[in-house]
Amino acid sequence: MGTEKGLIFGSMSAPSWEYLDSYRDWPDVVIAADGGLGCARAAGFRPDFYIGDSDSGGTPETGMDAICLKPEKDDTDLQAAYCWAKGQGIRQLIFTGCSGGRQDHHLSALQLLETAVRDGIEAYFLDPVNRIRFLLPGTYDLPNSGYHYFSIIPVDSVLKELSIFGAKYPLGGRDVFRGDSLTVSNEWAEDVVTVRFTGGCCFLVESEPTA
Repeated sequence: MGTEKGLIFGSMSAPSWEYLDSYRDWPDVVIAADGGLGCARAAGFRPDFYIGDSDSGGTPETGMDAICLKPEKDDTDLQAAYCWAKGQGIRQLIFTGCSGGRQDHHLSALQLLETAVRDGIEAYFLDPVNRIRFLLPGTYDLPNSGYHYFSIIPVDSVLKELSIFGAKYPLGGRDVFRGDSLTVSNEWAEDVVTVRFTGGCCFLVESEPTA
């Protein structure tokens, strides 16, 4: 069996892992980054591979495929897990168990989405209420996936000529600036929303209401 689809667990627990129910048969390989070992098991997944320094509770079982790292290192365990996945030929990747704790780790995990896209890997960040992608300039069709909202968050200082079609709040070829909330909390008006922009990069966040 190939290993084109990978699911990486970070070490942040979730109040419920039901949001992963539709992904149970999706991954070819389940990767635990240190304490992600416990998260994967709590979510009902059997990790295929462990990588980490065991400082957040991850201890691989005897005989488990693993790379044990030293705590004094340049990369986070999550980045080490990403690099291992890339080396295995993964082409689609989901990060989960990566939000809700330290914000330095959260932001670092989100930046791995850009790394993945630039490496030619389709990657998502998934938690109980959000699904996040990193987008380079281009045209994207976004089927209504069941999330209530979608937001476009500029990463560069300017997201150039952004157009949004098929949404409750359409937009026509407008420059959108980092720090502006213009493109937060949009909704689907049609089954498919089309997003197009010519310059800059952004996060696409699909989310559920939290209250």
